[in-house]
Amino acid sequence: MALRLGRGVNGPAPLAVVGIPGNRRLTGFQEALRRAGLPAAREVSWREVLGGRAEFAPAELVRLDSPGEDPVVERLLRDTEDPTRVEGSALWYRRFIDAARGLRAQLLDEPSDLAVLFDKRLCHGVLADAGVPVPPAPTSGAAAPVGGWHDVRELMAEAGLSRVFVKLAHGSSASGVLAIATAGGGRVRATTSVRRDAAGGLFNSLRVATYTAETEVGAIVDALAPDGLHVERWLPKGTLHGRTADLRVVVVGGRATHAVVRTSRWPMTNLHLGGARGDFAAARAVLGEHWAQALAICEQAAACFPGFSRVGVDLLPAPGWRRFAVGEVNAFGDLLPGLRGFDGGGAESGDTYDAQVAALLRTRRAAHA
Repeated sequence: MALRLGRGVNGPAPLAVVGIPGNRRLTGFQEALRRAGLPAAREVSWREVLGGRAEFAPAELVRLDSPGEDPVVERLLRDTEDPTRVEGSALWYRRFIDAARGLRAQLLDEPSDLAVLFDKRLCHGVLADAGVPVPPAPTSGAAAPVGGWHDVRELMAEAGLSRVFVKLAHGSSASGVLAIATAGGGRVRATTSVRRDAAGGLFNSLRVATYTAETEVGAIVDALAPDGLHVERWLPKGTLHGRTADLRVVVVGGRATHAVVRTSRWPMTNLHLGGARGDFAAARAVLGEHWAQALAICEQAAACFPGFSRVGVDLLPAPGWRRFAVGEVNAFGDLLPGLRGFDGGGAESGDTYDAQVAALLRTRRAAHA
């Protein structure tokens, strides 16, 4: 992975981080710099960037981090401070990507890759074109927009799919995701954390619900559609200790370094929706000789985004844990507090931020050898 590291007048280029000062992400990265004996990075708020007040020195290297967990930034990006509201992800995407592209600085992370990573349709198309195993998806790449539930029904029929995930094209943390299964006689069952209020507004809940009335499912999908939808086959996943399981694998500098098993009784394994960290040792034992294959697929997926310094790959094991597909690649999927690197990953002594700092140092040494 190509990381651009310049030099200042008196040595290596100083480092700045654009993010939310004081949150866990920036704190974790600053602590990793300190452990490596490096100066702290200058913190620049997304509030400053979005307000047009951010300035960077010519020699400064700038790392981009998530704009989440700040109600003011949320309002600036999608005109609401309510983090539970679902609507507005398309507006969020346009403003966020425009802000990243407008930064006049030496960037560690390419806005062009960021734009693809935050559009599930484009990301799926890039992965599929590169031969990365992904779930079949009728909206992959630059497909025609999905207008609502009627279009989803047609896409499922044309592709011969009875089980799909319907996702917001620019969503994250399972916001707006529905796991939909259809059966004969027009029966529909949708599992989601989305709720509709009396006025038709959509909200994310921490409690997963199931809808079986097609009118309810259709109303939710129709309300989501203006923000853009991605539709993909709902693949059956392997289980661990009786629960559905997948893996979040962090790839830093092109190498898989950290992994966590996520298990749930729901189709979505996100930890805030009742998912739990699974037994990593048990999962690796189940994988056996296929562990290397799983990591290779994650690294292949990360290689599709050479301009981004780290990604979190959601790896879906098929039943039996012998075949795999990449569900998503997340630009800011490195927040795994307290998790040490797995054996053989080259980052066994530190967390995901230690691995990122070590990758920066390796690249700098190579650049100035």
